[in-house]
Amino acid sequence: MLKTLKDLFDNALDPGMNLPSERGEHSLQLATAVLLVEVMRADTELREDEREAAIAALREKFDLADDEVARLMELAHETSEDAYDYHRFTSEIVRRCDMARRVRIIEYMWQVAWADGHLSAHENHLMRKVASLLYISHADYVGAKMRAKAAAGAA
Repeated sequence: MLKTLKDLFDNALDPGMNLPSERGEHSLQLATAVLLVEVMRADTELREDEREAAIAALREKFDLADDEVARLMELAHETSEDAYDYHRFTSEIVRRCDMARRVRIIEYMWQVAWADGHLSAHENHLMRKVASLLYISHADYVGAKMRAKAAAGAA
């Protein structure tokens, strides 16, 4: 069953296809989840608090049930391990989301980065790169970072 679900997401991320709206929504969910997983993987260890922040972001963004979030996270981990760049995921988000939604995705990513109370250099680099690929202005980037930091209670 996971293979079938993975095939659906792989096909949904093919930019040359005309996708029905449900498959398009699945591809957006996977693209967002992969970016959240990439933030989790950016520092030396996968921490439970970062995982919980990613799950909370996916629940809030896509209104998914627990089992759907669990499957999406598992698929995002697998996809992340095979990914060689972020363009495939960021281009899907740019294509499907207006600027406000893209800024919100960056804020979710910052929430994951700040979940452990520490921001690593690798997380910071990843965030700058993804924000650039999403065409997010510096002001929006900093605003999202500060909102996520305040929400996390980080110093």
